[in-house]
Amino acid sequence: MSRILAIVLCVAVTPSFLSEPAGGAEKPNILFIMSDDHAAHAISAYGSRLATIAPTPNIDRLAREGALFTNAFCTNSICSPSRACILTGQYCHTNTAVDLSGRIPPGKQMLAIQMGRAGYHTAMIGKWHLKNEPADFDYYCVLPGQGKYHNPEFRVRGDKPWGKNTIKFEGQHVTDAITDLTLDWLKTGWNQSKPFFLMHHYKAPHDYFDNAPRYESYLAEAEIPEPATLWKRDPKFGSIATRGVNDSLIPHVGTSIGGRNPRRSYLRDLPELYPDEFPENYNAEDFTDEENTRLSYNAYLKKYLRCVKGIDDNLGRLFDHLDQAGQLDNTVIIYTGDQGFMLGEHDYQDKRWMYEESQRMPLLIRYPKSIKPGQKFDSIVENVDFGPLMLDFAYATIPENVQGRSFRSLLETGIEAEDWKQEAYYRYWMHMAHHDNPAHLGIRTKNYKLIYYYGCNYDGGYQTPPGWELYDLKNDPFETQNLYASSEHQAVVEQLKSRLADLRRRVGDDGSHFPECEKVVQEFWDYDKQDQLKAEQLSREYLQRRHQELEQDVRNPRTWMGQ
Repeated sequence: MSRILAIVLCVAVTPSFLSEPAGGAEKPNILFIMSDDHAAHAISAYGSRLATIAPTPNIDRLAREGALFTNAFCTNSICSPSRACILTGQYCHTNTAVDLSGRIPPGKQMLAIQMGRAGYHTAMIGKWHLKNEPADFDYYCVLPGQGKYHNPEFRVRGDKPWGKNTIKFEGQHVTDAITDLTLDWLKTGWNQSKPFFLMHHYKAPHDYFDNAPRYESYLAEAEIPEPATLWKRDPKFGSIATRGVNDSLIPHVGTSIGGRNPRRSYLRDLPELYPDEFPENYNAEDFTDEENTRLSYNAYLKKYLRCVKGIDDNLGRLFDHLDQAGQLDNTVIIYTGDQGFMLGEHDYQDKRWMYEESQRMPLLIRYPKSIKPGQKFDSIVENVDFGPLMLDFAYATIPENVQGRSFRSLLETGIEAEDWKQEAYYRYWMHMAHHDNPAHLGIRTKNYKLIYYYGCNYDGGYQTPPGWELYDLKNDPFETQNLYASSEHQAVVEQLKSRLADLRRRVGDDGSHFPECEKVVQEFWDYDKQDQLKAEQLSREYLQRRHQELEQDVRNPRTWMGQ
């Protein structure tokens, strides 16, 4: 049987294309679990350097009994935009949530609305981070903003205006509290005459990481495996956009684990936050740069992984309840993080980058009624596709303005559709904000990644040097060597630039949202000799500006908004 014929036959019989389940079967419950900043390489099912030392057995169960995706990507690696993409099925420039001020107002919360219309009882519990009231859900109990790790407060529906009706969990860690809330809702709040659609969102392991006290001894004596790129920056890694002329911007682009970045580093922050993770009476001046970096890295990873263990243990509680209630196998369970996270790679912290550790999302899905166990997919999926997938499993209508696409047929047949996407789009807008990441956009295929650091804010100002980077992901999976200027890769560069331009048109990022910014994007697109010389000048000018900011103790200017 040919592949095309097989696909046609699958389409003909797969219930995802029906408006109701075949044979009068019940619609499945849908449980969408999302942690904050949980990188794929901090889940043992992905087999990273951390898999042995910090296993995640309950999350791994979803991979063992379902499917794991190795090429799931966020379209903008930062909290609010990623959440908006999932909720709306639209790219950031379409739903307008391009940065941390992003909001999705009632009436626009697509997933909740469509699930409700499909007969689901809907609930949103945990981290929301989208400003407006999640009023399109039947029930919500959400953290204000980032929320607190300890003694957390939650916003609920009530007689007072949005934000004023709150409940507080004294003496509890937020991961435990969110799980308790979900279990209570499943036991007493869920209208069991309907299937449920539940978005269960953890705050952890967002920084600064603060685990429940019971995990303080976990990994206490361990030496956490280090990425090679924490110590060695290949001369071919990055570009003038991330290194500056003669490497002059290396201290100023990307916040650091050790003392590389004088504005913000874990070496600067963590000893005060977590003194128990450092030697008694610790003074950085008593240690070498390497020793300080290693101490900061271990403090960072131990706190982060303790938060992850809290998530994994609580998921065990949640899965046990569903099993005991007879609902486990009748529930589509999806686990992801809102984006990836840099765990010391390239001496970077946080996310925002298009580099793999930041752009890649974990994605594990279990539903034994139609998904075979132990599957691993390398098909490219984006967070805009998650919403359509859930609607498809719910036999709900997918609105025409949704830009993502369901990949249910892939899960159920194991066959990637002939017309499935072969690239992921990425754009980070918050130029040099918080963690000193230049604004950039790019394209990611299965084999290559092309990143364009255009380096300006929304109005085209606060410029940093533009630059391009090309990585061969098959031969260089840790992205250590930029091949953009390699003569033997010029055909690849031109092809990917053309595909990137076409991709921008297809997703609707035409530059009209911020026209002054788009002028800069277009100015350096060709990156000829004149462009390169101007980039060098911009590098020198930005270095001077950064030194002035440091002298004036300007720590967090609103660089993406016009300063």
